[in-house]
Amino acid sequence: MSCRISELVLDCSDPELLARFWSDVLGYVELGREDGAIEIGPPEGFGGLQPTIILSPSIDPRTGKLPLHIDVNPVDRDQAAELDRLLALGARPADVGQTGDEQWHVLADPEGNEFCLLRKRLDA
Repeated sequence: MSCRISELVLDCSDPELLARFWSDVLGYVELGREDGAIEIGPPEGFGGLQPTIILSPSIDPRTGKLPLHIDVNPVDRDQAAELDRLLALGARPADVGQTGDEQWHVLADPEGNEFCLLRKRLDA
């Protein structure tokens, strides 16, 4: 028997802002709300191959680099075009000590959570 990741929970100060951002990035929709938290996921809903994301309100300030981050891959364009799209959505370049020779781009969402845009294009 094994497990599968079904949900990711991200503490944030503005769940509305991050729900819009990550929904636009991933093509997700809002699935529900509870106690100020917003769950977003693929249009087919919870339980599929892609995990949902719960954006949970928190007033605890984040300090330092997160021990876990999200990697995303483009599905319908090349990496350069996807980078332009993500920057237009509100992502910004982040420096975590990369050399410049990496095949990925390190970005931050509107609250500063780092994530990587990988090069390989995946099927939608």
